[in-house]
Amino acid sequence: MSFLFINIKCLAQAEDGLTEPKRGEEMSSVPCIENAYLLIGNDNRIRQYGRMQDMDPRMPDNVSYLFDLSGKTVLPCFCDPHTHLVYAGSREKEFVDKINGLSYKEIAARGGGILNSAALLHTYSEDRLFDESSARVAEIMAKGTGAVEIKSGYGLNLEDELKMLRVIRRISESFPLKVRSTFLAAHAVPERFAGNREGYVREIIDSMLPEVAREGLADYCDVFCEGGFFSVEDTEAILKAAAGYGIQGTVHADQMSCSGGVEVGVHCGAASVCHLEYAGDEQIDLLARSKTMATMLPGSTFFMNMQYARAKDLVRAGAGVALASNYNPGSSPYGDMLFMLGLACTKYGFTPEEALNAATINGACAMGLGLDLGSISRGKLGNVIVTEDIPSLGFIPYAFTSPIIHSVLIGGHFYGKLQDSVRRN
Repeated sequence: MSFLFINIKCLAQAEDGLTEPKRGEEMSSVPCIENAYLLIGNDNRIRQYGRMQDMDPRMPDNVSYLFDLSGKTVLPCFCDPHTHLVYAGSREKEFVDKINGLSYKEIAARGGGILNSAALLHTYSEDRLFDESSARVAEIMAKGTGAVEIKSGYGLNLEDELKMLRVIRRISESFPLKVRSTFLAAHAVPERFAGNREGYVREIIDSMLPEVAREGLADYCDVFCEGGFFSVEDTEAILKAAAGYGIQGTVHADQMSCSGGVEVGVHCGAASVCHLEYAGDEQIDLLARSKTMATMLPGSTFFMNMQYARAKDLVRAGAGVALASNYNPGSSPYGDMLFMLGLACTKYGFTPEEALNAATINGACAMGLGLDLGSISRGKLGNVIVTEDIPSLGFIPYAFTSPIIHSVLIGGHFYGKLQDSVRRN
């Protein structure tokens, strides 16, 4: 099926050849075309776009579906490069514990946190885990996410890590959004290796990674590099082992301290380092001189009431900065990228344009999807958001709790109001 949208009030992020992350001053620019058209072909890729006055008048005769979007804005779908949305149950009891004054580390020390999720996931069948996770995927798609990275890391043993990764693969095969899969067994040290972290690292390298690679279940390998979790040396060993299987690394870095995660991530050629609440001048300068993306996770900072990362300084320095939801049961139980845009503006001091770039083209690049997603460009996939009639792009992060999304088109499938108002041409 082909789709033609006409009379678009504002076609945002419309720029051919945009395949690399925006940096520095480029982050302040979101090219827009007023009174525009957009043609998406039978292969779900963008074929043409431009001003209405320049559209071939014969074009409407040659498409499957025609939509008049007078008053509406169209922009590329959000690309969310850091989530843990495959998980079992919920952890609202820990939410109450936080309210009562316990820290993240204190909750973990009492058997909560990641170990709590791992214990519950162990009781789930693959089908039950897929069903619960599928509801979350449908939720984020309806809210405008057209590409998502999903991590394992609540298994902490070979059987359950593989279960999680197979569920992620099923999601990729069952839903039209683009999915990247990340192996994160180095998320916490399981109880059976208490006092023997080195033994668990060897199990990850010698037993888990070979099987993950054999089944082709992971695009990336992640490590939680933090005191009380995994050291810089652990992180380097795991990332180098993953690289031997052709799996690129990513790192949870500097979330609770300046842990060395940025340095080891850049040294190992990681695709991204994430969190960065405690990253300082040296880490910011290092990222600005590297190809490793800095992925900001304001949802977890908000939920945990921690200090916010110096995201604006990263932008000013010229680092590649992406924005992600960190959707997970313990520290960011929401996957709404509109909320992340709002937080990026109010807490990081991003302009709306900087936030939109971080959530679209830079998010795509953080997942290695810059050639296919993140902008309205000829040849890219036509995963787009149609908004209600809004006064400007700045209204998106300004009114992030308002129902501003009219419809979403992902992989040729509509979600929202256009699904019920399709006019066959």
